[in-house]
Amino acid sequence: MTIPHFSDHAANERTFLAWVRTAIAVMAFGFLVERFDIFLKIASKSLGKHITVSGQVTGSLVGLALIIAGAAMVLTAMIRFTRIRTAIADETIHEAEGDKLDLVLAGFIVVLGIGLAIYLAITMLHGAKSG
Repeated sequence: MTIPHFSDHAANERTFLAWVRTAIAVMAFGFLVERFDIFLKIASKSLGKHITVSGQVTGSLVGLALIIAGAAMVLTAMIRFTRIRTAIADETIHEAEGDKLDLVLAGFIVVLGIGLAIYLAITMLHGAKSG
């Protein structure tokens, strides 16, 4: 038994899995950002120094936003995968679908990355002034 358009279906599945892996990485990074204050507390105890964490709320919000972005990536990947699978199985010719959702999600990740960079720069400057 052969599967019609198998290579197209396999490529669609590989793309879906790549989206899922990326989403897992984004969510894990969000969790790391959100829980970074715990790491600093443990590190300060082992170093015998007191490390103050400024902007805990900002870090938590950025971490939460990254976790939500990762979940949105999985949802987007599921929608894309099923639409493309249906289009591959259909024998008629289809117009290319818009990629607005993909671009919005990528833009959101870029904005979060820039926000995280600004947050870290401000935190570093604040730490340099107080130290």
